[in-house]
Amino acid sequence: MTTVVSDTGVGPLLRGWRERRRLSQLELALRAGSSARHVSFVETGRSRPSEEMVLRLAEHLEVPVRERNALLLAAGYAPRYAETPLDAPRLEALREGVERLLRGYEPYPALVVDGSYTVVAANRGVALLLDGLPGHLLAPPLNAMRIALHPEGLAPRIRNLREWRGHLLSQMERQIALARSESLRELYEEVAAYPPPPGAGSGPEEPEEPSPYFALPLRIEHGGRVLSFVSSISTFNTPMDVTVAELAIETLIPADPETAAYLRSLAEDGEGAEASA
Repeated sequence: MTTVVSDTGVGPLLRGWRERRRLSQLELALRAGSSARHVSFVETGRSRPSEEMVLRLAEHLEVPVRERNALLLAAGYAPRYAETPLDAPRLEALREGVERLLRGYEPYPALVVDGSYTVVAANRGVALLLDGLPGHLLAPPLNAMRIALHPEGLAPRIRNLREWRGHLLSQMERQIALARSESLRELYEEVAAYPPPPGAGSGPEEPEEPSPYFALPLRIEHGGRVLSFVSSISTFNTPMDVTVAELAIETLIPADPETAAYLRSLAEDGEGAEASA
């Protein structure tokens, strides 16, 4: 993902974020401990905000960390937030913590993606679901959206594809609205244009009765049965690094006892086979 820097100064950028958040200048000023007049002067270029004011306005506008750097650059200041490669020594504690979390969640699937849905880590539960997919989808760098929605990926196995596809595309649309990422927009246009797998959408995917699930499930075929999961996504609190800010940990929670029991049985069989080898 790249940071887009405006050559017209920080004012128009701040105005764009304020309008995106549907706040008036007065509302933003009250939240940031300033005045509507000062906010107006900043947006029109009549006043150059201090570095502290740029960051304060960005915080109350919920501007993503990467875009906060863009605001600082447009205002004539140095970026505040580093973008550290994930394999750098500085992030060793983060990598180890995430790996422990993923292993501890087994046998249930869990993965970590960056801001463009590139898979940076995954556990054996995810590998189980990906078994049998073509090599071109599994070649690095793996992309979670491509794997899920490609007609040669998981899409033919997803029983409620229409609903799940709509959920994923809506999720991407919300992210595009928050972050001006050209790579994310290109990915969205690519996966939204994928043709449906043969037979998909030819009839109702779910019975016309109240859903037994507490949230929209991912219902996916594996080993001749249908597994049901509910997705939960976690991010890091108050990140101070662009890389860390854009990481998301997704865990697939078994949505019914049958799914949980099936995955546990596979894990026990696998441990037994390893012990006898």
